[in-house]
Amino acid sequence: MTIGIGLAVHDRVPVREPGPLDGLILGVDLDGVCADFYGRMREVAAEWFERPLDELTTDVSYGLPEWGIATNDNNAQYNSLHRFAVTERDLFKTAGMIPGTRRVLWTLSEEGARIRIITNRLNINYFHDLAVTQTTGWLDYHAIPYRDLCFMKDKEQVGANIYIDDTPGNITSLRARDYYAICFANSTNKAVAAPRAESWDEVYALVQAQARELDFPK
Repeated sequence: MTIGIGLAVHDRVPVREPGPLDGLILGVDLDGVCADFYGRMREVAAEWFERPLDELTTDVSYGLPEWGIATNDNNAQYNSLHRFAVTERDLFKTAGMIPGTRRVLWTLSEEGARIRIITNRLNINYFHDLAVTQTTGWLDYHAIPYRDLCFMKDKEQVGANIYIDDTPGNITSLRARDYYAICFANSTNKAVAAPRAESWDEVYALVQAQARELDFPK
C-alpha cells in the first residue's frame, strides 16, 4: 500500500534570514535514522518471546531472523510482532531518539533546508490511525523540526534533493534512479556502499558537501 500525507507545519520552524541551504529539500526516514526502532523493538520482542533481553543480539539483519523470527511465512510472524509492538506497546511513541537527531536537524533547518519526513509506517493494515498519531506525538515530544510528513513506501515518489535512509531496499531503489541517498549505518545495512553516515554529525557533513555539489542556495 502506498499512501501519501503531507502536513504543513510551518509554525514549528521560526522565521529567519535566508541561509546557505535555502531551497534544499531533505528527505528523512524515521525508523533507524531518527528513532531507535531496533532498540525498542528488541525490548518488545524479548517480552513477546518471553526471553531475557540479553539473549537477543543487537547485531541484526533486516527482518530480524537473529531473534528467531520466521523468514519463510510471508512475514506473518514479523507482522504479528510489529502489530503487538505498535498497538499494545506504543512502539512509535516510545522508541528513543537516536543521538544527534534533533540538534543536527535544527541546524540544517536553520540553515534553510526543508525537512521532509518520509516514512513507511503504514506498511501493515488496520492500525494506521495509531501509527500516524504515535508518529506525530513522537515528533512533537522530541521537538523534531519538519515541514512535511509523508507516509510512503516508494520514497522516490516524494521529491527531495537528498535522502537519508537505513533500509537497504530503499537506498538501492533511490540510487538506481540517480537520487543522492545517505545510508544511515546500522547492522541491517552493512553491505550498502557509501555515502554512509555512522552518526548525525557525519550526516551533516555529507549534506553540506552534496549541497555544494548541487550549488545551493539556488
